[in-house]
Amino acid sequence: MEFRTLRAFVEVVRQGGFSQAAKTLFATQSAVSKAVKQLEEEVGVPLLDRIGHRSTMTAAGEAVYRRAVRLLAERDDLGAEIAEIRGLQRGVLRLGLPPIGAATVFAPIFAAYRRRYPGIEIRLVEHGSDRLEEVLRAGDIELAASLLPVVEDFESQPLRCEPLVALLPQDHALAGRGRIGLAALREEPFILFEAGFALNRIILAACRRIGFDPAVAVRSSQIDFIIELAAAGLGVAFLPKLISEQRPQAQVARLMLDDPAIDWDMAMIWRRGAFLSHAARAWLEVAKEIGEERRAAPNLTRPEVGGSRRP
Repeated sequence: MEFRTLRAFVEVVRQGGFSQAAKTLFATQSAVSKAVKQLEEEVGVPLLDRIGHRSTMTAAGEAVYRRAVRLLAERDDLGAEIAEIRGLQRGVLRLGLPPIGAATVFAPIFAAYRRRYPGIEIRLVEHGSDRLEEVLRAGDIELAASLLPVVEDFESQPLRCEPLVALLPQDHALAGRGRIGLAALREEPFILFEAGFALNRIILAACRRIGFDPAVAVRSSQIDFIIELAAAGLGVAFLPKLISEQRPQAQVARLMLDDPAIDWDMAMIWRRGAFLSHAARAWLEVAKEIGEERRAAPNLTRPEVGGSRRP
């Protein structure tokens, strides 16, 4: 069984077909098809059900796919470890970051990392945390930022923990409160991020713990748009306190969520037991230093969150 045929099969599944897989692999569609057929002949059973232009995995295909993803990730780890032993002066960091908090939390880390390691190339992937965990598990990136808690597949290093605030129109009946519980928002439509954002999962799980499933009015990946929707009265939105404070909007009331169990607890994560390149270990070191500096420096200018104050 060759890595070449495993890679072809994995890409056909990931890309949803042979033609897109061929583009990703910089190969012809015929070559990809032959590689998958060779793999099927080796295992002795069909891996794909081919219906017209669509292909779906058989039960055997699902088993081979899971194993192939792990094998390919291990191969990449081996290559990185050998390069480390050789003492390469330049490196590549394959990093995944979510849109929420990218400018606030990660820009200072980027700046310090670039000053210290100018020869390392950063290849950045941006998705919601849930999607980043899938990409990390597949071995396409070395490190990702995600919200805690994470599954046992991953190890983690804490970055920053922020309480969540609820955003409502300034003239809303609940806007005068300084703090609010999720139970008081039971009848409000929710404005959430798009699928793949771990913040959604945390909020919805907290709602279910207290006995309700909220009605979702709209989803978006754009923080500023979400704030404007809340100001326009479409529903209640949720953001980390720090992120909310950096986006002034006079028509929005910001109420602290009275539940520490749903804090925005961001961390860097990586596959448990995976080899981390010099570039990845250096990122974790810089991130830790920046975090310690933030905790040591008092924030005397941070405005309070409340119904009548403007951030």
